[in-house]
Amino acid sequence: MSRLLVFGPGYTAGRIAAAAEARGWHVARIGRAAFAEAGREIAAATHILSSVPPEHEADAVLAHYRDALGRSGAWLGYLSSTGVYGDTRGAWVDESASTGTGRRTARTEADRDWLSLGARVFRLPGIYGPGRSPLDRLRDGTAYRVASDQLFSRIHVDDIVAAVLSAFDAPAGPYNIADDEPATQAEVTTYAARLLGCEPPPLKQVAELPAPARAFHMEHRRIANGRAKRLLGWSPRFPTYRAGLRALSATTSPVSVNAPPTAASTDQR
Repeated sequence: MSRLLVFGPGYTAGRIAAAAEARGWHVARIGRAAFAEAGREIAAATHILSSVPPEHEADAVLAHYRDALGRSGAWLGYLSSTGVYGDTRGAWVDESASTGTGRRTARTEADRDWLSLGARVFRLPGIYGPGRSPLDRLRDGTAYRVASDQLFSRIHVDDIVAAVLSAFDAPAGPYNIADDEPATQAEVTTYAARLLGCEPPPLKQVAELPAPARAFHMEHRRIANGRAKRLLGWSPRFPTYRAGLRALSATTSPVSVNAPPTAASTDQR
């Protein structure tokens, strides 16, 4: 039986685990509290996936088990971030681009370390899906729009799941997993408000945002997904934010009045 070990079964990796179980796989889930007890599961696994981001400038999974992972012979996967590319001033960026010029130094180092072990490294932009989208922020009153023309790529969580499952039979290396249409944050939130039948929230200037959100808006890039399409035989079920939000809105109640908008974090994992 195929055995998948998942480090950090959060929003995205938890869905990947559930999809593998639906295929009849045995799945073991390891949270941070159990990292020190994962040696037996590593030895038994045929596939190992980590979604654990660096903490205190270090990847905790690699800090504990780099050598064991290298010896395991298992398929290795890592959920990384397109933040490793830094600011490309709006240019399209693919996996041949250099990394390490952005604000996420520790993430870049983890990305490189997993690649050195022969992993499939999935570089993800802003993730949205059920319970985690502009529709939900509009409903709970935390949505806002940013007065900026900077374009960002996104990906529906179900499309990440499909890409990772497809990569079980694909070569090692980096894969950009993003939709086909980068867009501004304000454009996406405005469209979500239209779907819910409510007024979009007021515009905020970048300078008004909390420090982490301001830093996010200092980087501007569009993510090319051609390599994943070629090598994984994958294409996004939701190729645009409009397609993804329409599907989510079908199960979301309408909103008549927005609560006062408050500062909220950007679409990070």
